[in-house]
Amino acid sequence: MLTISRDLHDAIIEHARRDHPDEACGVIAGPAGTGRPERFIPMLNAARSPTFYEFDSADLLRLYREMDDRDEEPVVIYHSHTATDAYPSRTDVSYASEPDAHYVLVSTKDCGNGDGPVQFRSYRIVDGDIAEEPVRIVEVSKKPSAA
Repeated sequence: MLTISRDLHDAIIEHARRDHPDEACGVIAGPAGTGRPERFIPMLNAARSPTFYEFDSADLLRLYREMDDRDEEPVVIYHSHTATDAYPSRTDVSYASEPDAHYVLVSTKDCGNGDGPVQFRSYRIVDGDIAEEPVRIVEVSKKPSAA
């Protein structure tokens, strides 16, 4: 189960809506070994595409070095789908290289140009196997820290 704060949940959705009609992507880092998502890190979709996302390789290298320096790991890896449901594509599965991460997908296909509904779903993807997991949203009083 993914347990995530309301602030981080809302920050992911806000990022997905802001980047629509292109796919949004990013990471939420947390202290290594805890499984706690804490630090919101929106990334630039280097592909700038409504059907595909790609982390810029230099940005990703910097992020992993920074997480290593801070004793963090990627707890959530997220991206949006702009025209399809929030379910991993074959490409998403092929890119899933963090077996301990929660892969969050947000579908903005029904949100139009504003505050319409979105789908927010989380998966574990290990060795090509996709398993949807429940999402528990908890209330906390602090805003997510942006990288």
